[in-house]
Amino acid sequence: MDDVDADAGPKDRIQSIERGFAVLLAFDSDRRNPSLIEVAKATGLSRPAVRRILLTLQHLGYVEPTGGSHWRLTPRVLTIGQHYATSNAIVSVSEPHMGRLVEETHETASLSALDGDEVVYLARVPAKRVLNVTATAGTRVPAHATSMGRVLLAAAPGEFVERYLQHPGLQPLTPHTITDPDQFRDALERVRRQGWSLVSEERERGLISVSAPIRDHTGHVVAALSSSSSTGRTSPGHIERYIVPVLTRIAKELSTDLGG
Repeated sequence: MDDVDADAGPKDRIQSIERGFAVLLAFDSDRRNPSLIEVAKATGLSRPAVRRILLTLQHLGYVEPTGGSHWRLTPRVLTIGQHYATSNAIVSVSEPHMGRLVEETHETASLSALDGDEVVYLARVPAKRVLNVTATAGTRVPAHATSMGRVLLAAAPGEFVERYLQHPGLQPLTPHTITDPDQFRDALERVRRQGWSLVSEERERGLISVSAPIRDHTGHVVAALSSSSSTGRTSPGHIERYIVPVLTRIAKELSTDLGG
């Protein structure tokens, strides 16, 4: 069987599949029950093309009409993420490690990976305490303002980081977000040097988290394991003293189980 060319050009891609996914991704928190016209506007596709795609997705069971030319996703779309979780070793292997992280720290544990310019949650084990921020598997967040993203960007090629600094750039999410490129480069260098990242209130007020890298059998960083809490309950000093040793130990054990 021929190898798949990761750098395949437009002629090697199936445009109808790209358009189908564009329509699926048009459904989000701002467009939970969009009309055909709203989907067309969000995707840049013509109304006839969107209509045909929606009817095809309806036939496959992924969307359904709700009246008045409006549409919504069906629960079947969840199977796409489920297939990823069951077919990707890192998710299944990480579960007991994340459980131990919660047991030992009494804080929420998350596993994430870099997808394009964003961090996507692969798995999450909540602590009994409820944080202000809500995130589930599949949630996407900006990489630059999270401890998970800093760990993943610190391991990324320098050219990728420089492209990130140009676009999407260091958008300010709170008054604490690092927006200066030189300061951000210094922050990534600290992550490389110490082997973990701690970020406080840069993505959201009151949220503090610390992350460590997960490596595969080749030694490459493939994910980030994090422990998160609120600034009302803990402090950077407490996390560095008590949480970081536990987190880095469990991250290394998870990496070992992945062959790292």
